Amino acid sequence: MRSPIGVFDSGYGGLSVLRDIVERLPQYDYLYLGDNARAPYGTRSFERVYEFTLQAVEYLFAQGCPLVILACNTASAKALRSIQQRDLPRIAPDRRVLGVIRPTAEAVGALSRTGHVGIFATPGTIASESYDIEIKKLNPGFEVYGQACPMWVPIVENLEMETPGAKYFVDREVGRLLEKSGKIDTIILGCTHYPLLYDQIRASVPQGISLVEQGRIVADSLADYLRRHPEMETRLSRGGSIDYLTTEAPDKFGALGSIFMRRPVEARRIQL
Repeated sequence: MRSPIGVFDSGYGGLSVLRDIVERLPQYDYLYLGDNARAPYGTRSFERVYEFTLQAVEYLFAQGCPLVILACNTASAKALRSIQQRDLPRIAPDRRVLGVIRPTAEAVGALSRTGHVGIFATPGTIASESYDIEIKKLNPGFEVYGQACPMWVPIVENLEMETPGAKYFVDREVGRLLEKSGKIDTIILGCTHYPLLYDQIRASVPQGISLVEQGRIVADSLADYLRRHPEMETRLSRGGSIDYLTTEAPDKFGALGSIFMRRPVEARRIQL
């Protein structure tokens, strides 16, 4: 029986994380689930995001996944802690759910020289203050500045990255963030859609400021986790396969998903 690593996102963005995980750890089987029918999560309440995320985690568990990665900043911010502390002991004490915020926060301490860190993210992630809490917990002297970017996900999902409208909204949010502190030297792309806007963001952000993408950080963190937890690593099946599930239109998912993954993607529709 296959025991794949489950990867969940509200839509397409988590594919940018999956791509880097597969590049780093190609030997395992993977099962990706995008809840496209109910996306975006970024403007939804904590309660609704928790409800939807738990449904997805339980579904992936039922498909044989012993380990699930929430490759979604909003789900990591609004649902991960509750699922880890309240639900796993009750429904699946031998399984694990990991997020993307903690590994990113751990990496930032070694990247910033000034201790002033910016975050581009969805309104939900910014409102949760999850990055602020995690970064300051690990680096008590740091200052964290968040900037919500509500238009960036729709821009990516409508493939408008190269348009003047995209440039306008990127320039606007970059300007708003940098107005908050002249000492920012590191900016986290705190939404997994944002790597598809990387070139536009890089062109707008001064060269002396580092941009941090999450995919490789999460992939390295997962590899380290599996080294430290051989009892989990030995449970994972090794077939090098990737299966894709979506709660919306499979054809649409495949077309956009192929751009995120940089390889052909064929999805199957499911209901949560």
